[in-house]
Amino acid sequence: MAVNMTRIPVREQEALVRAENFDEVCLGYSEEEAVQEASRCLHCAKPLCVQGCPVSINIPDFIEEVKNRNFKKAYEIISESSALPAVCGRVCPQESQCEGKCILGIKGDPIAIGKLERFVADWAMENDVRPTASEEKRPEHVAVIGSGPAGLTCAGDLARMGYQVKIFEALHEAGGVLVYGIPEFRLPKDTVVAHEVENVKRLGVEIETDAVIGKSITIDELMDEEGFDAVFIGSGAGLPKFMGIPGEQANGVFSANEFLTRNNLMRAYMGYDTPIHAGKRVVVVGGGNVAMDAARTALRLGAETHIVYRRSEKELPARVEEVHHAKEEGVQFHLLNNPVEILVSDNGWVRGVRCIRMELGEPDASGRRRPVEVEGSEYDITADTVIMALGTSPNPLISSTTKGLDTDRRSCIVAKESNGETTRPGVFAGGDAVTGAATVILAMGAGKAAASGIHEYLQKNKKHS
Repeated sequence: MAVNMTRIPVREQEALVRAENFDEVCLGYSEEEAVQEASRCLHCAKPLCVQGCPVSINIPDFIEEVKNRNFKKAYEIISESSALPAVCGRVCPQESQCEGKCILGIKGDPIAIGKLERFVADWAMENDVRPTASEEKRPEHVAVIGSGPAGLTCAGDLARMGYQVKIFEALHEAGGVLVYGIPEFRLPKDTVVAHEVENVKRLGVEIETDAVIGKSITIDELMDEEGFDAVFIGSGAGLPKFMGIPGEQANGVFSANEFLTRNNLMRAYMGYDTPIHAGKRVVVVGGGNVAMDAARTALRLGAETHIVYRRSEKELPARVEEVHHAKEEGVQFHLLNNPVEILVSDNGWVRGVRCIRMELGEPDASGRRRPVEVEGSEYDITADTVIMALGTSPNPLISSTTKGLDTDRRSCIVAKESNGETTRPGVFAGGDAVTGAATVILAMGAGKAAASGIHEYLQKNKKHS
């Protein structure tokens, strides 16, 4: 039977409509659409898509169950590997991971693996299908620092093994970057994120919020005084980077981290009493997913929005889908341009950005062609708000208050890639705290690996105690 080489399209809000609201852009598959898309899968004997998944979901098997309309079984298969399927189905860069490996993608469209994962997770949510808690209860206690994707994954996996797990979250709401960083129109908070967090709690995981490790309590105290046998650090990378150019201290210059946190976690877009300044004309500096999120958020707050990025569109690190959505909604792109100064009015507020045009030279250490300034090409963009979306690094609070925990020159915790083991015995780490800012699914993969490492460490110590 001939295989349909074209994927079933996914319904979305119209661009001009969604640009004025914070409702989810993608509407997902219906049951019939999901079954049709799943029916395209070749169910390869050696599935490369699984190799492309950082948490190794058995993709062909779950898709086969969708094709057979056995959605509960499909959810059970996904849940064996992923604690956050409704999240991953929405925000993972499938095009460069699982879908990027799909054989059908050679001559046609790859299977819409992410959209099928989202369908299954949403079906389970609507039908109150939950992951099953472990009947085995081990005596060991594990502390998890941070309730973002790495922490939730590590905690969920350890709970399934029977360990007693407690998450310590610095903010007042669990979810990490899922609640403060990713906008509502990409990842709904009260439905999707809250549901996924609740599923982890149903596995037996306890979550304590407003607990700043390094201030409220240290890792040393958790292990030496509170009786935790191991610790996982999944505290993310929340320290924003700036360019260090003139005028950067002016009123109206924000990090994307602050701008998105005020809007997402603190609900500024809903009219909550949360100060947020979008202005009438916003310039976002950067080209990653965070830059797209900041620009599309500012647009929805009523601003004319511009993105300035120093390389070409080919080098944009953001997901192709996010760039496409941003353009559809009216975000204006200034590619091969770079800010050299923030222009400041007499009253101390931003009045514009002075940029210089760039051209691409030889590749740099990242493998991308290095941007080079074009002499004498400076020009000004009028703006009253500038948002810097240049990446983040880990806050050094935890490492500076923990004995024997090594960090590198970027303040990232030094840990083995295979299992997250750090230089401090019994302490493991993963996600952005180790790598610097990266994707949700890579953080989940690190949390999963660390859970296995912690299990091995605890069993080894038990044998020798």
